[in-house]
Amino acid sequence: MAKPSQEYLLHGGVQFPSIVHSEERLKYTTNEFQVLEDDVFNVTYPKSGTTWMQEILTLIYSDGDTTFSHSVPNWERVPWIEQTSAPAYLEKLSSPRLFTSHLPVHLFPKSFFQSKAKVIYTARHPKDVCVSLYHYYRLACFLQDHEDFEEFLSAFLEGNVLMGSWFDHVRAWLGFRDQVNILFLTYEELLQDLRGSVVRICDFLGRQLDEAALDSVAENATFKAMKDNKMTNYSLVPSEIMDPKMGNFYRKGISGDWKNHFSQAQSDRFDQVYREKLKGLEDAFPWTKP
Repeated sequence: MAKPSQEYLLHGGVQFPSIVHSEERLKYTTNEFQVLEDDVFNVTYPKSGTTWMQEILTLIYSDGDTTFSHSVPNWERVPWIEQTSAPAYLEKLSSPRLFTSHLPVHLFPKSFFQSKAKVIYTARHPKDVCVSLYHYYRLACFLQDHEDFEEFLSAFLEGNVLMGSWFDHVRAWLGFRDQVNILFLTYEELLQDLRGSVVRICDFLGRQLDEAALDSVAENATFKAMKDNKMTNYSLVPSEIMDPKMGNFYRKGISGDWKNHFSQAQSDRFDQVYREKLKGLEDAFPWTKP
């Protein structure tokens, strides 16, 4: 089982990669960051559609025009509020500000919970998240690699991975669904009906897009379009941060790839933990329904 090392910062019981996080920035984000009433947050557990939602939001607020999304890296357009790079990007943002965050509820900006700001929370089948995160650990030079998938699976189930427990993250955010302005979506819904999901997001945000703009958002937020966009595909990231020899940031962009990695015993073990950790919420997501 991988353990925190100098590459990680342990804060609030959660592992953060120290290459882009600091104790000071994390504390500031939680306790001092001032959320504005029209801020929009793209919140996810890692490998759950984060980059996808960054692109969708950029295109929605550009009325389907691709100029911005094809000229500015996604991490500048919709920056992570908890990263040390955030201050440099904040001053460039115009209203409404679009942000990304992997933060669990207990570390999210306190000012959000007294505001009218909005969160779009995207969740993904946790077995697919586990597989995608496993491959990301191999790609990212700043994360400790695991010897094999079995070892990584154990770490994932124990929450001893990047951003902590998937189960805790999802359960805690679900607990606020009736208390704040939050739209819950799933990666699977985006795959099944991207355009319909874009319409739903626009309704939540109060954005009125014409048919041509909606079509453009959907067309330019497909897996292929994003993989071909150097401002979105992370090809601009130096090789000492992401090793191109270990694969691409955009791997498959599908649902159900976990079936190619999990043995029956591993799947059964995962299901048992899922039932225990999400008791009472087992039917909250489409992947648990017949």
